[in-house]
Amino acid sequence: MTNIKKTKRSTDEMIADAIDRQQSWLNRRREATRKFLRRFNVFRAETEAPATPAPVAVKTKSENGSVLRDYWFPIMCALIVIFIAIFVIIFKINTPVKVLVPAVPEPIIKPVDNAKKVADRPDFDMVRIDKSGNIVVAGRGKSESNISVLVNGAVVATEHTNKNGEFVYAPTKPLKAGNYTISLIDADKNEKSVDSVFVYVAENYKKSMSLLMTADGSKILQKPKSVQGDVDLVLSKLDYLDSGRIVVTGRALPRLRVSLTLNDKYLGEARVSDYKNFGMGFDTGKLNSGEKYTMQIRLHDTDGTTVKTVKYEFVMPESTGNEDTFYTVRRGDTLWVVARNFLRRGVLFSIIADFNDIKNPNLIYPNQILQIPIQ
Repeated sequence: MTNIKKTKRSTDEMIADAIDRQQSWLNRRREATRKFLRRFNVFRAETEAPATPAPVAVKTKSENGSVLRDYWFPIMCALIVIFIAIFVIIFKINTPVKVLVPAVPEPIIKPVDNAKKVADRPDFDMVRIDKSGNIVVAGRGKSESNISVLVNGAVVATEHTNKNGEFVYAPTKPLKAGNYTISLIDADKNEKSVDSVFVYVAENYKKSMSLLMTADGSKILQKPKSVQGDVDLVLSKLDYLDSGRIVVTGRALPRLRVSLTLNDKYLGEARVSDYKNFGMGFDTGKLNSGEKYTMQIRLHDTDGTTVKTVKYEFVMPESTGNEDTFYTVRRGDTLWVVARNFLRRGVLFSIIADFNDIKNPNLIYPNQILQIPIQ
């Protein structure tokens, strides 16, 4: 109880002291205001200097500056509000209203002669293979410049562009069946084309194809003209592992994609290599030996269109044992791809290399037989 009373008296003293300080400040402010008004009245009287002294009215205390003293703050606030209102009215009247109109692109005006835009770097317009195996390359570059055509990195010809920057390369000697990569280079400025073209020349020209390879993917320039049943799509081997994984290898047209379904269930897809080989590995879960299954392999072109479908119906044999899984290396294979198909992850390629005593994992050979350690 003693502490509570002591605290209360101390608080009362603090409040009283604050009131005294405030009252003292108000008194000083009133005195300063009176002095200012007295000086102002004296200055005005001296400036005006009336010829005939006017009678001085005696003002009471309430009339002499009491209004300014007691109501100066609300008067000042009222004046500020009036000033802001006037300013806003004037600003709104004088400021033009801005209307946002969506930007409309300007119409593109084409030249009358429809001349093609001259490219800074050489580029492809068309690459085709005719029935005799001859190749035709059409492209464009700078006007009146020299464009060299490179096949598999070697210059085979140099063509001169016309005033529109167009050129055509058509050799008389046909290309042998195989895979080719074609690129362009400006011989005057040594500027190489950004894109390249992959060309597959088949023994049957109907199966030949060309793909424009860009940074955003591939675009087909010439589709295979093969009819159903005439396209290369062959299943070479099917492995079912104890780990519940199925591995399929085969052959198809290069650089296209193959997809796999098992009993109408989509498992995934893979790309065919430049050497017409493909391999796919997917987890299927347990497949019962002795039961019948239906597997479909589809070949798709770069547009996603199915070119050919091969259907296999088979009775599931006993799964491949851990010590009986072998793989024959094909041209273009890497241990990374083999490990991805059999062991689910390509980073496990070192396991296959150690198991087969391969000193250099980057060096394997076609027809080399690898034993796959299934874990």
